[in-house]
Amino acid sequence: MKTILYATDYSQNSVAALRLAHLMTKKFNAKLFVMHVFDIPVTLSTVSISHIKKEKRLMIENHSKLKKFCTEHLGDTWEGGNINFLVEEDVSVVQGVLEKATKLEVDLIVVGTKGTSTIKEFLMGSATTALIKKAPCAVLVVPAMSSPENFKTMVYATDFEQADIFAINRLVEIAKKFNSKISIVHISTSREYAGDQQMEWFKEMLNQKVTYDKMEFDLILDDDIFEGLNRYLEKSNASLLAMLERKDNSFSQKFLQTDMINKMVSGITIPLISFNIGGL
Repeated sequence: MKTILYATDYSQNSVAALRLAHLMTKKFNAKLFVMHVFDIPVTLSTVSISHIKKEKRLMIENHSKLKKFCTEHLGDTWEGGNINFLVEEDVSVVQGVLEKATKLEVDLIVVGTKGTSTIKEFLMGSATTALIKKAPCAVLVVPAMSSPENFKTMVYATDFEQADIFAINRLVEIAKKFNSKISIVHISTSREYAGDQQMEWFKEMLNQKVTYDKMEFDLILDDDIFEGLNRYLEKSNASLLAMLERKDNSFSQKFLQTDMINKMVSGITIPLISFNIGGL
């Protein structure tokens, strides 16, 4: 992992995400971009000189505000590090972040949940949902109250997809930095056929292609995927949830339907990392 992009709305809910982004930057000796996207409403008339002056002023003000935000919540530990500050004007927070992530070829986008600023897209987690579905790289969502300094147990939710192997391989790179255990779990419903046989097949295939001695496998029977996974996370004392985002009928699609992902983003108490199949 070489480049990390952290996006903030300056809210208290994004502080934990900043700290984790900074921690991962140090773990991987990566470059960190700290970003804020703002919007100046444009009238129906052409852009005026006053608008341009206001944009320039807000660029300068937000650049200074980002540095102050980092100093307030990281202390002086960020100074002298490989941290860059980005301020962009865009009517869409999501679009602004995605464009910059693509241009910079970042490996990971880090955001907090349920921001409370006037940036409407962050209020109910809709920006996070869109980032997970559209990002060209992995997205790490960090709840406001999480303290992720030590990832003892990472849980990867699988639907036995070939692409899961690539995502788990990426997760292993992170797990090694934290000396974490990875629990690979599948939630099997009563409508599913031979989930135990599929798990054995997947386990054998994964062990052939991914080398990590701190992996374990679990098969959970539950017709409510969301509740079944939540119970498993609590029982296993998980400190990170990981899954694959793709367009076809994978576990993440069954679990991360529009209403489900909003529920997850707003209710999760541990960091969630989503690997987009296009970025693997």
